[in-house]
Amino acid sequence: MAGGLIHQVLRRKLQSQSAVIAQVPALSWFTSRKFSEDSGSAGMRTVALLGAGISSFLGFATIASADEAEHGLEVPNYPWPHEGILSSYDHASIRRGHQVYQQVCASCHSMSLISYRDLVGVAYTEEETKAMAAEIEVVDGPNDEGEMFTRPGKLSDRFPQPYSNEQAARFANGGAYPPDLSLITKARHNGQNYVFSLLTGYRDPPAGVTIREGLHYNPYFPGGAIAMPKMLIDGAMEYEDGTPATEAQMGKDVVTFLSWAAEPEMEERKLMGFKWIFVLSLALLQAAYYRRLKWSVLKSRRLVVDVVN
Repeated sequence: MAGGLIHQVLRRKLQSQSAVIAQVPALSWFTSRKFSEDSGSAGMRTVALLGAGISSFLGFATIASADEAEHGLEVPNYPWPHEGILSSYDHASIRRGHQVYQQVCASCHSMSLISYRDLVGVAYTEEETKAMAAEIEVVDGPNDEGEMFTRPGKLSDRFPQPYSNEQAARFANGGAYPPDLSLITKARHNGQNYVFSLLTGYRDPPAGVTIREGLHYNPYFPGGAIAMPKMLIDGAMEYEDGTPATEAQMGKDVVTFLSWAAEPEMEERKLMGFKWIFVLSLALLQAAYYRRLKWSVLKSRRLVVDVVN
C-alpha cells in the first residue's frame, strides 16, 4: 500500500517535470518569434521615417530652388548707418551717391519724383544746386504766341528723363524697361540690401547655366538673367572729395542716395518722434506725481470702527 502510494507520487513528479521541459522550447520559440516580429516592425518604421525625411528634404530643396529661380538669391543684411532709431543719413555719402547716379545711372534710369530743390541743404548748397539745374534744358510753354520753348533748368524742375516715353526706353535697351529709381528701395523686398547686392553681384554663370545673348548673369535678380550690364567697376569715376571709387563704395553711396530719395523725411520724422517721446515722458511723470499727491491723503488715513457704540 505504502509502496504503491510512493510509486504514484514519483510518477506524477516525473510527469510534471517532463511537461515543463516540453513547454520550454515552445515558450522560447514563441519569445524569439515575437522578438523578431518586433524587430522587423521597428525596422520598417525606421525605414518609413527615413524615407519621409528624405522626401521632405528633397521637397524643401525643390521649393527653395524654385523660389530662388523666381525671386532671386536671398540677399544678406548689411549694417546701414542710418538704420538706427536715432541715426541719420550720411550726407557726404548722399552727395557721392548723387554723383554716381549722374555719371552711371541717369543715362538709363529716371527719378521723376525728385526735384533739384530737394538737394538743397542735404547734399549741396543752394548756389551749387542752381548751377547744376542750369546745365539742363527744359521744354516749357506755351509762350504768348502759343509756342513751346526751351529754357535753363531751375530749382523747381524735376530730374531730366533719359527717354521721352516707355517705347523709346525699351527700344534703346533691347526690350527691357529701366525702372524709375525714385522709390526703388521701397518698391523691392529688402530694398537697400537687394539693390546693393544686385549692383555688386555680377559674376560668371555656373556650369550648366546658359545666358541668352544680351543678358547678364546675376543670381540676385529673379531668373538670374538681367539686361543691365555690370556698371560699377573699380576706378570707373573719381569722387569730388577724393574717396576711393571702389565697386563696394560706389554701391554703398548710390544706395544711400536712393534710400534718401525714397524717404527724405526720415530724419525729421525720427527727430519729431524723439521730441514726442520726451514730452510724453514728462507728462507721465507729472501724472504719476499728481496721482500720488491726490491719493496720499486717502491712502494714509486711519479708519477706526467703534463696534461698541
